[in-house]
Amino acid sequence: MATVLCPSSTSFAFRNEPQLCSSKFSAVIGGNTHSPLWLSCIRPGNPARNHFQLKSLNGHPLNAVSSHDGLAGSSLAKEDSKPQPTEGSFPLSDSECTGSNLSITVVGASGDLARKKIFPALFALYYEDCLPENFLVFGYARTKMTDEELRNMISQTLTCRIDKRENCEDKMDQFLKRCFYHSGMYNSEDNFSDLDCKLKEKEGGKLSNRLFYLSIPPNIFVDVVRCASLKASSKNGWTRVIVEKPFGRDSESSSELTRCLKQYLTEDQIFRIDHYLGKELVENLSVLRFSNLVFEPLWSRNYIRNVQLIFSEDFGTEGRGGYFDNYGIIRDIMQNHLVQILALFAMEPPVSLDAEDIRNEKVKVLRSMRPIQLENVVIGQYKGHNKGGKSFPGYANDPTVPKGSLTPTFAAAALFIDNARWDGVPFLMKAGKALHTKRAEIRVQFRHVPGNLFKRNFGTDLDKATNELVLRVQPDEAIYLKINNKVPGLGMRLDRSDLNLLYKARYPREIPDAYERLLLDAIEGERRLFIRSDELDAAWALFTPLLKEIENKKVAPELYPYGSRGPVGAHYLAARHNVRWGDLGNED
Repeated sequence: MATVLCPSSTSFAFRNEPQLCSSKFSAVIGGNTHSPLWLSCIRPGNPARNHFQLKSLNGHPLNAVSSHDGLAGSSLAKEDSKPQPTEGSFPLSDSECTGSNLSITVVGASGDLARKKIFPALFALYYEDCLPENFLVFGYARTKMTDEELRNMISQTLTCRIDKRENCEDKMDQFLKRCFYHSGMYNSEDNFSDLDCKLKEKEGGKLSNRLFYLSIPPNIFVDVVRCASLKASSKNGWTRVIVEKPFGRDSESSSELTRCLKQYLTEDQIFRIDHYLGKELVENLSVLRFSNLVFEPLWSRNYIRNVQLIFSEDFGTEGRGGYFDNYGIIRDIMQNHLVQILALFAMEPPVSLDAEDIRNEKVKVLRSMRPIQLENVVIGQYKGHNKGGKSFPGYANDPTVPKGSLTPTFAAAALFIDNARWDGVPFLMKAGKALHTKRAEIRVQFRHVPGNLFKRNFGTDLDKATNELVLRVQPDEAIYLKINNKVPGLGMRLDRSDLNLLYKARYPREIPDAYERLLLDAIEGERRLFIRSDELDAAWALFTPLLKEIENKKVAPELYPYGSRGPVGAHYLAARHNVRWGDLGNED
């Protein structure tokens, strides 16, 4: 089988160039010491992807336990704290390449997220030969199901969306044969002990690395982690756990969740996933800024007038209102997706591309942010609306939503970073459901040209004379820069034009889903796109006082029609900071 190119990552490089994904990974074994590292084993005739051991910032292998984690005695911690071989100590042999297993357990396998995202992402990685040769997938949930029933469920969501270079049906069949199911309670150590027995049976006594994906409600995270730690962790390799948001509802609940998880896991074993950090355009943000001389000198208050982070969905809660009502749009979108993008955008150049260096800079940004004032926030809730002969129900009409709910489905906020680079620059966030379009984008509006010779040609609307950089995260990924240009002809007429990089035109190959990238990173031990506990604390410290004030004062959200551009108050908020939302123009 030929080696194929696919996006990958290590602790030392962004995915800014194609890298080989081999289907053979290995764990280095020396004497009686087992290293749980995955190292690429390249097939004959192919150049090696990496000939050295991957290490974290402190010099330890990626899976090693740092002494500052303060964890002792847990089963999972002991496995990851074993002595590690030093760099270059052990050559790779063919037997070592095939002598280890990767076992991926999807906890909550019968849920929508697992069916629609996680299993398809695992299949895509398998299709791209990015999984080790000896891997298996286990589904775990309370639902009674056989292996064959799980495979039938999974097969309905698998697609060959990448390309057709191989027989897709054959690849699906091969993947499904590696999928198994175990039914059990989430808080039962006996059930997880039974899962461990099944895993050992399939692993055949080989060196085993285990990844648990918690696709479950947060109130049972700790139960699952406890049971997995005590009864189903790997005895001779690494064990890692991917945790889905929400990570609590406020600073207190988030800190308590982290404290409970760290009773059984080290920080290095916890992979808090925010799938927006795996989006292609978000990952490209740092590349765009730090590898292009034309942008980095402009990346400050001297040239940037404002930054806008916009997230909108063209559908409502649609039967999920009961779940959404517990969180609202600020917790669901702003506190994680948008604030993480903001931190990446605004951070200082990191010392290196190591995960810890990048996350250190993000934390500095979050800790430099000014407390959010209620006067700089607008919240809204969509109401029913008739359009084109069709009736769209309001949020309050959702039967799963409590009567009289004040939970916002829209929020806009002005945030400020009190440091030398960004002092005085408003960062405007806007997120909402049931709006006129579906989009997620970053818009950078630059300052007016001082002493602009052509201001007379723009009339009174000087905003049209400013440059704007737009990174469209979804849909139709693109990067474009709005510039002023002379319209061809005898007169002096100016026009606003776009320098446009449309991804689907420039890169015909389909962009991998964010879950594929993040799952691969977790398997390889790369933490750059995952959220560290102090990042989480800083993000919650920013939003918790605001959320408590909104809830304590019972602030009523402004109603806006389903399918509109949102509450009018959002436009007044922007105007107060001398900003106009960039997504309101006809060209957008």
